[in-house]
Amino acid sequence: MELLCARLMRNQRRCLPAYLSRSFQTSHCRQRQSTTRRTLPSTELYSTNTCRILRQPETTDSVCQLQLKPSSSQRQLFSSQNVRTVLFPVGTPRPDPAVHCLPVIWLSKHGQNFFHTSAPHRALPAPLIWLVLKPLQKIVAIILGRSIRKWWLALPPNKQQLVRQKVWRRRWQLVAGGMVAMVIMASFFLTHLDESPITGRTRLLVFSRENYMELAAVTGDGYMEEFAELMVSEKDPRHQVVERVVEHLAQRNKDIPEVSSVPWRVHLVDSPTINAFVLPNGKVFMFTGMLEAVADVHQLTFILGHEMAHAVMGHSAEQASMSHVVDFLSLILLTAIWAVCPRDSLAVLGQWIQTKLIQFLFDRPYSRKLEAEADQVGLQLAAKACADVRAGPVFWQQMEISDQLRGEPTVPEWLSTHPSHRNRVTQLDRLIPQYLELRESCSCPALPATDPRAVFAQSVKVLLDATRDLEGEAGKRLKPQALSQTPTSDHRRAPHTGGLATALLASSATGSPPALTLDTATHL
Repeated sequence: MELLCARLMRNQRRCLPAYLSRSFQTSHCRQRQSTTRRTLPSTELYSTNTCRILRQPETTDSVCQLQLKPSSSQRQLFSSQNVRTVLFPVGTPRPDPAVHCLPVIWLSKHGQNFFHTSAPHRALPAPLIWLVLKPLQKIVAIILGRSIRKWWLALPPNKQQLVRQKVWRRRWQLVAGGMVAMVIMASFFLTHLDESPITGRTRLLVFSRENYMELAAVTGDGYMEEFAELMVSEKDPRHQVVERVVEHLAQRNKDIPEVSSVPWRVHLVDSPTINAFVLPNGKVFMFTGMLEAVADVHQLTFILGHEMAHAVMGHSAEQASMSHVVDFLSLILLTAIWAVCPRDSLAVLGQWIQTKLIQFLFDRPYSRKLEAEADQVGLQLAAKACADVRAGPVFWQQMEISDQLRGEPTVPEWLSTHPSHRNRVTQLDRLIPQYLELRESCSCPALPATDPRAVFAQSVKVLLDATRDLEGEAGKRLKPQALSQTPTSDHRRAPHTGGLATALLASSATGSPPALTLDTATHL
């Protein structure tokens, strides 16, 4: 540092203009012993923008100082011989030779940045932080309740009586505190009420849509890594059908801001899982097992409309917000359970009962409510996309029969997070007339007179009759020719046994157009 100061003092006349050279001062080169001297930060390299005002008769100007505080490992780097090398790396255009003692402001103006900081880290989304802290909150509540119980049992009887009397004397203060807490909670609820985008339903929304967009980006990257080896090529006919249906849904519903503002992108996963989901940021994940489950492009449109409705309505943020509030209130009850129960085994049992009650009374009913709303909004999106909305109930009837054929146990609706297939069919049948009118108002082509629900019911009846006849013949197996007894006219045919995916693969192998072509998705 002494060498640097001496060098700067020797070159001050050629470093600055003549009218500033007389006033140039290097305060950091002077050894001042003052009690008011400010302690410099402990960084290796820093700059100060404190400018000294030079009051001269002819002019007024400011000089910004560059202060270097090299560490023991960098003394050689910031020696007087290396000052020029540090300020002007190889390849940097040099200005006037005297510029080497000007402040870093000149360097920043010329695109040079020598003050590097650590790379900025993206903050974790609030919902993800909550998911991480959720188990920790329960542990803290358990420890607190157990500590209260241990403290109370350790008190002698006379002190327990004194505590009871003290609490009784301050009962009105405690009641007032409870009322204040209730007012604060009510204010919190009122300030976090939101209106659903399409239905206009009032809901509680603790986490904003922006928070879940950030979480969706993180989640989407995780799914892309998980399904990287199972992704179907974008040139595959199955992928093209799903992509065209999504584009058609987005185009026909672009009057909804939540639809038009999202870049929708399709990812088809080669997996037998009958599932599909859409992230809030518009990433659509469709499994080939779902393509096998749908019979035509109208059912596919309804399913994609249902999943897009979840993303458009922000159901993930809404459900997490409600779960967050319920969990926060349950922490009070959990602390009380561990404080009141005389033994840990009873406290564990009480905690298990509390968890099940919350699931059956709050979480699962609310999830079923959101699923029913997604069915309704998905039917609306499909109607505006000119799909045959009557195919929606048929899909859930197919799923019910498929579950029975696979021998899957029937779970009561109150134990499930989704409505039962039969209740979904009933609800959609009730909404069909309303959305048929909406479809007609959107200048869509006329639908065939034959109702696909009636076709499906007749097909099931024929299959059941054929099965009964074949079961009456001892020692005979069910023949594939029994399926040929179903009506096979243009609009009175049984659902495709292989699903949409099989039809598309067969068409790509034979070169002939399938019963459900790509043009069908565009012509909806």
